[in-house]
Amino acid sequence: MFDNVCKVLVESFSIDFAQWLLGEPIGLSKLSPTELLVEPIRADALILMESQELILHLEFQTQPDKDIPFRMADYRLRVYRRYPQKQMRQVVIYLKPSSSLLVQQNVFAISGTRHEFEVIRLWEQPKEELLQFPGLLPFVILSRTEDKIQTLQEIARRIENMTNRKEQSNVAAATSILAGLILEKEVIRRVLREEIMRESVIYQDIVAEAIARGKAEGKAEGRVEGKAEGKAEGMQEGEASLVVRLLKRRIGQLDSELELCIRGLSVVKLEELGEALLDFSSRNDLLAWLESQGE
Repeated sequence: MFDNVCKVLVESFSIDFAQWLLGEPIGLSKLSPTELLVEPIRADALILMESQELILHLEFQTQPDKDIPFRMADYRLRVYRRYPQKQMRQVVIYLKPSSSLLVQQNVFAISGTRHEFEVIRLWEQPKEELLQFPGLLPFVILSRTEDKIQTLQEIARRIENMTNRKEQSNVAAATSILAGLILEKEVIRRVLREEIMRESVIYQDIVAEAIARGKAEGKAEGRVEGKAEGKAEGMQEGEASLVVRLLKRRIGQLDSELELCIRGLSVVKLEELGEALLDFSSRNDLLAWLESQGE
């Protein structure tokens, strides 16, 4: 999830990232990992952006990874093989604070070979540097700040002042997700307006992925049963579990009686509720919807 969020931000605000990391607002376009030819490519973690003269390689990490130095050297050679005339900047950005020595490593070295790359530990970065760029606002909460809640409130005010609605919704959704690395969901929900996030591709992708996963889980359970009734029951249970999880994220914990009522809904009703809950802001909204369905 965090990989996808960071990819959306880099691709949507490439000039902001270029100004931050390269020191100049050059235009960058996406470079597909498949152009590097050699497999395997960890496309989930790899972000490649290119200009006419330079390729920027970014990797965002939430946890320390002992394989990072080799991966940086490996990708540098792959890029050189395909684009020998281009310069390359490689930056590993660690999102979550860690005392591991692995987050300090910026060199791959074996006998006769040495390769260096850059490392940024966000928790060491001053927030003022990131606040300059709209596309970097989601990372500000992870930077060096004394009061995280106050910082989130400051980010929210800046998001409110963004005039491009699409960019605003993507930045809000990304901020909510990345803030979840260090803050409680209830705190984030109190500060950020969720109605703005619903329009973002990030939010929509998460909901779509969750729905697809729920349906897949239901189908898988049904196949294990080996009967048509088992498949239907498995799909209903998967859909119900998904809707319950989404409701808890939207309006908080559900009492056992209310959760039991939801789990008793048909697949069709659950799908309708899955769409309706995007507009819920409290438990009363859920109760009103159930009453309107005659449940």
